[in-house]
Amino acid sequence: MIEMLSYPFMQRAIIVGLLVSLSASLLGVSLVLRRFSMIGDGLSHVGFGALSIASVLSLSPMAVTIPVVVAAAILLLRLSERSKVSSESMIALISSSSLAIGVMAISYIKGTNTDINNFLFGSLLAVGKSDAVFSIILSSLVLLAYVLLYPRLFSITFDPSFSRASGIKVERYTLMLAILSALTIVLGMRMLGSLLISALIIFPPLSSMRVFKTYRQVTLSSAIISIVSFLAGITLSYQAGTPVGASIVSINLIVFIIFSIIRIILKRN
Repeated sequence: MIEMLSYPFMQRAIIVGLLVSLSASLLGVSLVLRRFSMIGDGLSHVGFGALSIASVLSLSPMAVTIPVVVAAAILLLRLSERSKVSSESMIALISSSSLAIGVMAISYIKGTNTDINNFLFGSLLAVGKSDAVFSIILSSLVLLAYVLLYPRLFSITFDPSFSRASGIKVERYTLMLAILSALTIVLGMRMLGSLLISALIIFPPLSSMRVFKTYRQVTLSSAIISIVSFLAGITLSYQAGTPVGASIVSINLIVFIIFSIIRIILKRN
């Protein structure tokens, strides 16, 4: 661990990864409970397409990816509310199209060292100094917004009808939840990979729900699971040379299995 922390790129990756993992797990509780978890998967694929196009055009990845993914989050919510096509179908349509566009864009890059695996599965070296500073600031703002919106998110998660009757703008806060999720996905995508970043939204809440029942317990447990899984995953990636995104998701899968076993034991007792 001491050797790993001696490298500046690992220090940046750990700080950014911890903030992104924490943000994803907290937002994931509301997304999973409201059955919006697949939006994260769709947005990560949109982010891959935007990141690929930014690379082809030699543009700033964040400057292109953030507005595109935020716009996609708004579009997905609007389509799921108004379209006759099911929300799952719309997400699958947009995500697969974005993934195809991204692969096509990267295929036109010739004479460069661009590796599609870095976009799909993440890379520790993808977090530069400027990216790290920007990610830390934006992740902190996402966490601050979550803390300030916590009572409203709790309300619209469990009873949207009552929240609407109480004067809470359910659509507005749902949109803010989607935007915060989009920002979190973009921040973690380059390091963890566009195919795996959505797992950070889904796994910690699902693992927590296997054992805990209240919203607060699930939220706290998800935060702890995300932090522990990230640290264990990035250590495994450094020691074994495995992709960081795949390592973190694998640890999350192990945690989910353990919590499922605990649930079975508790039920029997």
